[in-house]
Amino acid sequence: MAGLDTNVLVRWLVDDDAEQAERIGRCMEAARRLNETLFVPVTVVLELERVLRSRYGFAKPSILSTFTALLETRELSLESEHVVERALHGYREGRADFADCLHAAACHAADQAPLLTLDAKAARLPDAQLLLD
Repeated sequence: MAGLDTNVLVRWLVDDDAEQAERIGRCMEAARRLNETLFVPVTVVLELERVLRSRYGFAKPSILSTFTALLETRELSLESEHVVERALHGYREGRADFADCLHAAACHAADQAPLLTLDAKAARLPDAQLLLD
């Protein structure tokens, strides 16, 4: 199994370069044919959200639907999938940034919650807490 970089997923999702999209399509087809998955590190998930939001203007509903589709793609295997799912739930239900949701979900998964933060929005997450004096 090979891992995918953020730029591969971006090209695949936004389809803004026909040649690169075709190469990625062949890669995905090869994985499907071999009954293998392509690995997506959690760091790529974090960077992907930032790029889609800041560079391509994806709004929160589009981010949520895109990540849900990635989780459902049989050819992909997301690192710490349960952490990503928990982060998406927190992001969907609250006002915290996706990155904070992912950090808090990772703390929860490691049994190291709460995530101590100075961000009031992030502190509203179930696995986070405002750092007080």
